[in-house]
Amino acid sequence: MELDARMATLRMAETFVISRGASDEAEVVFVEIRHDGVSGFGEAAPTEHYGESAASALAFVQDAGELLGDDPFALEAIEARLRERPGEQAAKSGIDAALHDLCGKLVGRPVWQLLGLERLGPPTSWTIWLGDPDDMARRAERVRGRFKRLKLKLGGGDGLDVERVRAVRGVSEVPLQVDVNEFWSLDEALEALPQLAELGVEYCEQPLPAGDWAGPELKRRSPLPIYVDEDCHTLGDVPACAERAHGLTVKLAKSGGIREAVRLAHAGRALGLGLMLGCMNESGLAVAAGAQVASLFDHVDLDGNLLLAEDPWPGVELVDGVQLPADAPGLGVREAVPDPR
Repeated sequence: MELDARMATLRMAETFVISRGASDEAEVVFVEIRHDGVSGFGEAAPTEHYGESAASALAFVQDAGELLGDDPFALEAIEARLRERPGEQAAKSGIDAALHDLCGKLVGRPVWQLLGLERLGPPTSWTIWLGDPDDMARRAERVRGRFKRLKLKLGGGDGLDVERVRAVRGVSEVPLQVDVNEFWSLDEALEALPQLAELGVEYCEQPLPAGDWAGPELKRRSPLPIYVDEDCHTLGDVPACAERAHGLTVKLAKSGGIREAVRLAHAGRALGLGLMLGCMNESGLAVAAGAQVASLFDHVDLDGNLLLAEDPWPGVELVDGVQLPADAPGLGVREAVPDPR
């Protein structure tokens, strides 16, 4: 197999704000793996919060060609070789997606079908990024009728997080979830969560910093289910996450790809945990990879491509609130403006 990769800049439709900062664009890496005249594509969407960048992901991918071998269906063996090199989970996810896309194209079947999964998953949430309460309510009102649930970014550090949720609840009746991105203390969480429960919030994502000692206590005392994101990366994290949360947030860019995400889902299910599938700020290429396994999850947050000014990899279709993968070979997406090389 031959491997190639290139960096790309994705421009956000609007400035995306969470508790850790704001961004107008995302730097990603597009991966291409060729075999027998067929190309498979994947996307690495790294984040600095995990010590990864587009430059480091590109370097990893460019150095990984020797690990692929000549059989694209040897997914387990290839993944084991990639795992021996530490870090760069987003890069591994891009390679994994490209291999799955390639395998699907070689046999003429969509990836979800190759995995024995259903095409239809839960409806995706739409992210209402962090702002003042009135601004978040206005943005929620603008998408009324388009999405069946909303995800509210909290952690403003100004004492207004409950007011943010109350303002959105005033203009929307759809199910709500909140994501604090590690920015509450135990006391702040215990004060806010009962009020959020009264407002009909279904669950709270990562209220405490990853690894915080108070995680098990918050799980015991919270009136809402707690899901962990920054705490949960790969299969080995699941036992500790089960002690501190009621559910897991799985992202391919953290897990290293489709195969590990499936393992996380099965392990979480075996421990009685709820499951959410998330994404980074990424194009339809990465979202398509996630959509292949969405049917394994209780909740889905796959709106990354919808947050872009323009998606360079169309193919995933928003149907009645669901990010539906194409019924086409591989991941089912195509590059809108192909690389001229």
